[in-house]
Amino acid sequence: MNVQYLLDENLAPIYREQLLRRQFDLVVWMVGDPYAPAKGTQDPEILFWCEKNSCLLVTNNRRSMPVHLADHLTQGRHVPGILVLRPRAEIGQVVDDLLAIAGASLKDEYRVESSTFR
Repeated sequence: MNVQYLLDENLAPIYREQLLRRQFDLVVWMVGDPYAPAKGTQDPEILFWCEKNSCLLVTNNRRSMPVHLADHLTQGRHVPGILVLRPRAEIGQVVDDLLAIAGASLKDEYRVESSTFR
């Protein structure tokens, strides 16, 4: 397991609580944590932080994040991955899915760069 997550500030803290309750050694940051992007940080800076810290971004931002991701990739940058939650996804199912992803993933498996983004 090499996956680390950064949870968007618009996600409820219960996501992290449940992830860590079920897998205490999982690395789960939230926007607003010390050493993580501050609440209110713009999407481009969040993408840069994820790249620098090798974290998959978990977000429900379907509106602006794709535009910022395209800009980020156009600059020759990459991100370890972005997981966008379905609008009415149940917390329990999301937690199960994130744990499965963390447990079954290889380092850089979800990496997005300009050659893979379409």
